[in-house]
Amino acid sequence: MSLTDTEIRKTKPGAKAYRLTNTKGLFLFVTPTGGKLWRYKYCHGGLQKLMALGKYPDVPLAAARERHAEARKVLADGLDPMAQRKAAKTAEKAAAENSFRTIPGLWFERWRAEKSAQHVDTARRRMDANIQPLLGAHPITEIEAPELVTIVKTSGRSVAVSAR
Repeated sequence: MSLTDTEIRKTKPGAKAYRLTNTKGLFLFVTPTGGKLWRYKYCHGGLQKLMALGKYPDVPLAAARERHAEARKVLADGLDPMAQRKAAKTAEKAAAENSFRTIPGLWFERWRAEKSAQHVDTARRRMDANIQPLLGAHPITEIEAPELVTIVKTSGRSVAVSAR
């Protein structure tokens, strides 16, 4: 039997944690303190697994069902949904760490050693004002030469590139 939003809202905590089942492994775990947590129980590689899908009401019934359906599709393809989610988070973290915002900082620390304080300050301010707002969040591996050419042409200034 499928859960309804009304049933979920009326659910009260008990002395012990309990489950309200939905369908195909999706259930609402109700804690003694009143927490309502969406979970998906599945089997992959001969192992029983339990995947967290969010907290009710932050994740309403419809959204929990969507997340459940997505996880079931991944499982149907022979992959572990939790492993897929972990891999996606790892890739996202790596992209953030290798964004254009972080890479110039690493270069800048080496470059500044032989420069005057005024030159370093001017270069830093120009980078922060003109380039970081346009490229800062982009992963460094996704920045293409035409994108840089466009920035140079639309900046209104010529940009000198040092070979050092």
